[in-house]
Amino acid sequence: MADVELRYLRTMAAIAEEGTFGRAAGRLGYTQSSVSQQIAALEKAVGGAVFDRPGGPRPVRITPLGEVVLTHGRELLTKAEALADAVDRFRAGNGRIDIGTFQGATKLILPAVVRRLLEEHPGCDIRLSEVGPEDPQIGDLDLLFHYSRIEGDVEHVELLDEPYLLVARAGAFPDGPVRVELLDDAPMVAWPPTDHQKWLERTLAGDGARPRIVFRTAGHETIVSMVRAGIGSAVLPWLGLHGSDVWSDDRLSIHRLRPSPACTWYLYWPAGRTRSPLATRAIDIAVEAANGLADQM
Repeated sequence: MADVELRYLRTMAAIAEEGTFGRAAGRLGYTQSSVSQQIAALEKAVGGAVFDRPGGPRPVRITPLGEVVLTHGRELLTKAEALADAVDRFRAGNGRIDIGTFQGATKLILPAVVRRLLEEHPGCDIRLSEVGPEDPQIGDLDLLFHYSRIEGDVEHVELLDEPYLLVARAGAFPDGPVRVELLDDAPMVAWPPTDHQKWLERTLAGDGARPRIVFRTAGHETIVSMVRAGIGSAVLPWLGLHGSDVWSDDRLSIHRLRPSPACTWYLYWPAGRTRSPLATRAIDIAVEAANGLADQM
């Protein structure tokens, strides 16, 4: 079989979807005679008719040979689009980078990454997407920030270890670090039982504390509001309190825990895939920003 051009397959797919050569020509921006010429060239290449043409305004019908060509042709078109996308991602400067992230990284690390990339490569296309906490997948992403280990063919760098702090009503605990076992059976406000919250509660239990969860709600600010109201204390990540007014609120006290639960932040990228200069630079900036946050902690 002679070489088949992708544009012939693209035209064939448009005809199959539109029903007539004329409508396919209008969709693709070709003349109808150009569409006819392309299909004639395709039929010559594959050695038979791919459409039955009833003539007039009636829709064309795809032949059995055409069904085979169209099925495999669509697969080739999908792969061609993936190739074009991969080339686009690789180009530095005007390239594209797709980054998966979670709320903490979005607020505290990604702004530095995005700002520096745009300064150094003003034409770059940075696309961010939120990745859920349950079963994160890197998929087609170039980079993925996450706070747990993920499975799959990936490489990673550890960004920082984020400690968890005890937030309580003022005077509820002695000043200074608090031993974890003092939280045993203490009333506590907590997140809903996500995988990460379950990890935290298992960690506390392993250190001798099984707090009595009296209320669960999502959102660090909402939990802190419940602590202010005297419902219970809370164990929250340091960066979840970063930039909030809890540090200056005289109704609250914040304590280090001994031993201190800590969560590691990771930055992942696909193993075996050549990283673009844009992705490599983003990793360097993220590590630098994470080191700055670690110094503050």
